[in-house]
Amino acid sequence: MASKVQIGLLVLQAVQLAFILLHDWAPLGRLNNLAAVRASDPPAKLLRVTLLSALPFALVFSATCVYGTKPWPMWLRTWLLWTYIAAAAGAVIAWWGPYLFWRSPEREARYRIRFAGTLKVLPERRGISPDLLHILFHLCIVSTLVLILRL
Repeated sequence: MASKVQIGLLVLQAVQLAFILLHDWAPLGRLNNLAAVRASDPPAKLLRVTLLSALPFALVFSATCVYGTKPWPMWLRTWLLWTYIAAAAGAVIAWWGPYLFWRSPEREARYRIRFAGTLKVLPERRGISPDLLHILFHLCIVSTLVLILRL
């Protein structure tokens, strides 16, 4: 059973790493708005933010790939857990807190520009409406945490 969980975790990690590396660079139709992303951040800053954001996920993903479906040591499980707890906290701070609980005028203004024209499935609240691509990303993070707890 553990190997199925491990395979699920490897797949989810690969999807999330791909999201982090590509969502601001590759055209994804209405799932992203590259023109708006370029208007809000110069390419050098965007590249720096992309690489720094991807680094912790790439490192832990690499380590889990080394072990594959062999038993993962406790240090790796702990590292994986804390990486995805931090990712979940980041999603709450960046999206769900401002959407559900508190106003963030700076974030509202930035998101209004950066995510203009992207596909949204939730109504706007407090000036923010999470786009579908980020909702799917956040669901992957939660799914990853659930599987980590099943290891």
